[in-house]
Amino acid sequence: MAKQNKINDNKPSDEELIERFQKGDLYAFDLIVKRYKDQLLNFIYRFVGNQEEAEDIVQETFLRVYRKRKAYKRIAKFSTWIYTIAGNLARTELRRRKRRKLFSVTDMGYEDRDYEISDEGYNPESRVEGVIQEEIIQKEIEKLSPKFREVIILRDVQELSYEEISKIIKVPIGTVKSRVNRGRLKLQNRLRHLKGKK
Repeated sequence: MAKQNKINDNKPSDEELIERFQKGDLYAFDLIVKRYKDQLLNFIYRFVGNQEEAEDIVQETFLRVYRKRKAYKRIAKFSTWIYTIAGNLARTELRRRKRRKLFSVTDMGYEDRDYEISDEGYNPESRVEGVIQEEIIQKEIEKLSPKFREVIILRDVQELSYEEISKIIKVPIGTVKSRVNRGRLKLQNRLRHLKGKK
């Protein structure tokens, strides 16, 4: 699971580091890389399902952070900015793969559409939490369509807030919650199905 940034007096925040880097402090960039490389690799590997491609995408993410450092403005959290870059690169890679495979989307059914839902009342979160186990889950996550896979990884693996995920993937919070809930239900059903086979 992703480690939440602990408040520590002598540890600079992500935003302080990027500001130092914008002013020419290369050591600050090294610290950003150290701080983010493992969690980004975890996120992207789970998203694209290939270690080598994930490593390439992480490298490309840091290259973009390096080149576009002046584009970062403190109005957004730094983590939102870097996850947005990484997520966009991962989605681009998945689109490339689709073109290579001439992937068919004609079987996209009723349940794959997005709906805005409110967060009150209906909440499968607590029921699903207990079902989730590391190894089987990764295989099942890879079988989800990219839009469900991405939000499940960002929410349940990287432990980002709904607000942050909404900013990263540029969809309303209601849609994020809907995708997370439905992604979890899909996982839960598949895991139940697997359990039944044993």
